[in-house]
Amino acid sequence: MDAEPADRSESRRLGPSLGQAKTLAARMPALLVQARHIANTVLAGWHGRRKAGPGETFWQFRPFVTGEAPGRIDWRRSARDDHLYVREREWEAAHTVWLGVDLSASMDFRSRLAPVTKADRALVLTLAVAELLAEAGERIGIAGGSDPILARNAAERLAMTITHAGALPPFPDARRLSRLSDLVLFGDFLDPIAEIDQRLGEIAKAGATAHLVEIRDPIEETFPYAGRTEFRDAESGAVYTAGRAEQLADEYRRHIAARRDHLTALCRRLGWTYLVHRTDRAASEPLLALHARLAERAAPGRAA
Repeated sequence: MDAEPADRSESRRLGPSLGQAKTLAARMPALLVQARHIANTVLAGWHGRRKAGPGETFWQFRPFVTGEAPGRIDWRRSARDDHLYVREREWEAAHTVWLGVDLSASMDFRSRLAPVTKADRALVLTLAVAELLAEAGERIGIAGGSDPILARNAAERLAMTITHAGALPPFPDARRLSRLSDLVLFGDFLDPIAEIDQRLGEIAKAGATAHLVEIRDPIEETFPYAGRTEFRDAESGAVYTAGRAEQLADEYRRHIAARRDHLTALCRRLGWTYLVHRTDRAASEPLLALHARLAERAAPGRAA
């Protein structure tokens, strides 16, 4: 019987196999349809959000990020030292919502208690948020993708980006974030807590506002195992056999609670959002909560 570990190592960043990538491509059209359906349930009442005015006025130089088009490099500025720079214009410095989705091996987990895998639910929520933001006229970026886009078909374009990439980093490059950025992260957050703290610290230093949605299978919450049980690490393939699994339940639950308390306290201190979503619950639930939080961020009198 498979089960998830309490946390895991950097090996999870290797990405999916060719077979997994093909499976993702086959699932994506149906996931996009689901995302649009869910987005439509909360679209009514979504209010336009304040954005910096568009324009080609020079704003600032920023470091070139690997993956961007080389044609964006300002070679005159870059010649002054050993770094490459991009000439960022006013519209590029406007408010952007970045989306990050964890598609590592542990996210493929689905127990008998859930209708979908954690990965499929994360993808549906990512695309549904993109659909809502596109309708509101927001600029949207995907972690690990190219430049943010402003388009009514943004969700479809992001779905294509994810499909072609096969896997994208769940966290964006912090150098692309600013106080004008919101960041929505979907994943199970099972990395070692020190690694998560480091990543979130970089985001906070950039001035961005993050919204974390922890996605868990219900069996990961209840730990109903008893008797001789085999636990397999989805990332490394390591196997642990427990003679009496029920004896691990209390320690497991304390560990999960401690991690959540830590992340909750961190997000509360920074004014961020932290939600926990189970895959046996309606996908509209976290989407409604995110809608309310993002709308609050854009309310009159508050910084965008």
